[in-house]
Amino acid sequence: MADHNDLGKLGEELAVDFLQQNGYEILETNWVFQKAEIDIIAQKGNILAVVEVKTRSSIEFGLPQDFVKPKKIQLLVKAINEYVIANDLDVEVRFDIVAIHKDAKDFSIDHIEEAFYYF
Repeated sequence: MADHNDLGKLGEELAVDFLQQNGYEILETNWVFQKAEIDIIAQKGNILAVVEVKTRSSIEFGLPQDFVKPKKIQLLVKAINEYVIANDLDVEVRFDIVAIHKDAKDFSIDHIEEAFYYF
């Protein structure tokens, strides 16, 4: 497996641990619908958090969250709509980003709630 794949996998594991430590129940990881993959679907109270995890080895070329593009957002919206319908959920949906990057010694984790909206 390529190094960037290993880093991405590690980032997703760190994000799951972080969310659980902050009171989220992890419902799904790497949930796929058609061409879309949702990294993490988590719930806290009545909020269903659709979490895109972005991990970078450095921020030399930009912050991790800067790499969530409009096409990805469109796919996430389509996929979570299907998930909510298929599971007959009555929840408020929120789109979050967990941005992770390696700093001097360790990883820095930034949980950005309501990172983007859909219309």
